[in-house]
Amino acid sequence: MAAQKDLYDAIVIGAGIQGCFTAYHLAKHRKKVLLLEQFFLPHSRGSSHGQSRIIRKAYVEDFYTRMMDECYQIWAQLEQEAGTPLHRQTGLLLLGMKENPELQTIQATLSRQMIEHQYLSSEETKQRFPNIQLPRGEVGILDGSGGVLYADKALRALQDAVRQLGGDVRDGEKVTEIKPGLPVVVKTTSGIYQAKSLIITAGPWTNRLLRPLGIELPLQTLRINVCYWQEKVPGSYGASQAFPCFLGLDQAPHHIYGLPSGEYPGLMKACYHHGNRADPDERDCPAARSDSQDVQFLCRFVKNHLPGLKPEPAVMEYCMYTNTPDKHFILDRHPKYDNIIIGAGFSGHGFKLAPVVGKILYELSMKLTPSYDLTPFRISRFPGLGKAHL
Repeated sequence: MAAQKDLYDAIVIGAGIQGCFTAYHLAKHRKKVLLLEQFFLPHSRGSSHGQSRIIRKAYVEDFYTRMMDECYQIWAQLEQEAGTPLHRQTGLLLLGMKENPELQTIQATLSRQMIEHQYLSSEETKQRFPNIQLPRGEVGILDGSGGVLYADKALRALQDAVRQLGGDVRDGEKVTEIKPGLPVVVKTTSGIYQAKSLIITAGPWTNRLLRPLGIELPLQTLRINVCYWQEKVPGSYGASQAFPCFLGLDQAPHHIYGLPSGEYPGLMKACYHHGNRADPDERDCPAARSDSQDVQFLCRFVKNHLPGLKPEPAVMEYCMYTNTPDKHFILDRHPKYDNIIIGAGFSGHGFKLAPVVGKILYELSMKLTPSYDLTPFRISRFPGLGKAHL
C-alpha cells in the first residue's frame, strides 16, 4: 500500500450531500481537497440518494430559517454552474390543527423572519387544494418558498464541480484507520493520505470512525421506509397540477410528509418521518415487525387525506437517518484534536441545509470564524462527552 506523498489541505470522509458541499467550498477557495467515499458512486446505502428532497424555510427554529436564506442562494449558484435544473418551487403546505403549538411556532418564525407565507383556514385549504381532504378540520400554512430538490442530480453536480475545481474524489475506498496529529494520516483500503485537517461526514458510520479517536456521539441510526403511492388519475398530484409538498403535523407520533408525483410516473412519494433502529451495514436485511406500524400510519393518512391515491404503497424503498437526541446537527471540532472536524446527525432534514453546513465545516477546518452561531450544534450540549472523558 503506497503512501500518498502530497499533503492535502483537507480530507473529507463521506461523499453524501454534506461531504460533497464541504469539499465544494474547500475547492472553491483553492484548497487542495480529497473526498473519500467507501462505496462506488453513485450508491443508495446512505442518506443522500434518491431523486427528491423537500426544501423549505418553514421551521420552528429561527436559526434554521436564517440559514436557509443563504442555502437558497448557493443552491441557485450550483444550478447555474451545473447548467441543469436542481430545484422546483411547488410551495410547502403544513397541515395541522389550529391549536397545534408546532404549527403556531412555525407561523411565528416565518412572520418574524419576514418569510412570505399564507394562513389557510380549513375551507380555504380545501378550495386551494381540492384533492386534499381534511377529515379533522385541519388548517394550512403555505410556505411559498418550499419545493423539491433533485437530490441525485445535485450530488452528481457537486461531485463534478469538485473535480473541475481541482479536488480529488475517490470512491470505493473504505477508511481503515485515522492517525491524529499534524498532519492527520488517513489509511484506506487503497492508500495512505495526509492532510492538515480532516472532516468526518460519514452519516451512520460516524461513530465507527470516532470510537478509535476516543469519542462516541449520541447518534441513532434508523431505517426509513420510503413509500410511493399510485394516483388513481395519473398526474393528479403532480407539480404541474400545482400540488405542493406537504408536512402533516398531527397524524401520528412523528410527521408525515409528501412530494408531488414525478419521480416515478403516476406515483406520489409520502413517508413517515421516523423508522426503526438499524445497522447501516445490514440495512437490506428483513424488516423488523414494527416497520409495519409506520406503513399503517401512512395508509391511514393517505386514505383519509389523499383520496385520489390508492391507500396501499405501490413501491417501497429504504433510506438511513442518523439522528441526535434533540434532532439538531453536530457541527464541531473533536474535543481533543482541533484539526478533526465532525459533521453529523443530519438525517431527515439536513439535505436542504447542506450548502451552509458545508460552508461551516470548511470554515472550521480552515480555523476561520464561523458564519453562524454554532451554539445549537456543539458536542458539549450532550453531557458526558467533554474532554475529561477522552
